[in-house]
Amino acid sequence: MRASMTGLMPVLSFPSMGLRIVRVADPVELGRIAADLVVETLGARGSAAFVAATGATPMPVYADLAARARDGSFDASTLRAFQLDEYVGISRTDRRSLTAWFDRSVAAPLGIDDERAVRFDGMADLVEGCRRYDAVAAGGLDLAILGLGPNGHLGFNEPPTGPRAPTRVVHLTPASVRSNARYWGSEDDVPRRAITAGMAQLLSAGRVLLLVTGPHKRDILDAVLHGPVSDDVPASHLRRHPDVVVIADVAALPP
Repeated sequence: MRASMTGLMPVLSFPSMGLRIVRVADPVELGRIAADLVVETLGARGSAAFVAATGATPMPVYADLAARARDGSFDASTLRAFQLDEYVGISRTDRRSLTAWFDRSVAAPLGIDDERAVRFDGMADLVEGCRRYDAVAAGGLDLAILGLGPNGHLGFNEPPTGPRAPTRVVHLTPASVRSNARYWGSEDDVPRRAITAGMAQLLSAGRVLLLVTGPHKRDILDAVLHGPVSDDVPASHLRRHPDVVVIADVAALPP
């Protein structure tokens, strides 16, 4: 049985049968509502698996979940967490690596040990790493927690990307380089290649939470929700998924 929307703010609209939109006022409310859904989706499943995006937007969600884990209201002891993406050529010990970010904001706060964390290694055999990731994920993903890229990417599934794209190495588009420059100091410092969980794996998740904030995401969110379903906007393929909840603040929601 899929998790209910009990206790959430009213759903604003239904652009497709499986896609619902919840409007929030601020990051704290986004964190609380998204964490409620994570608990409903994963908490009653025993050994459940989820994909966790990094970036600024989902951080309140993980902080809320960590607080619940500490007070005993959320049991993460059997969860498996999958990293969403990583830069190529960056050591996992580098604080700017997405593996390090995943560890300090998801795995460590939730007590997810190495046996239950599925990570990328941007310094290892990339082809084998992608193959191994897909093999493990094929066991079933219950939830994907995702942000929305400025060009409609999910993870680093840069446009154009179709719904069957596997986990693989990709070249970052200029839009993604610009978007990630704030974490690196300048565009020149941003790695140009990355590993990403494939669209095929993300769309296979039982539920997807798409978290979107800020006025700079309004146009692309409008394209995702109301434009053509197209490889040129990879996130638009979510409209064909049976269970997607978009949690967006007022600034990001199109009028």
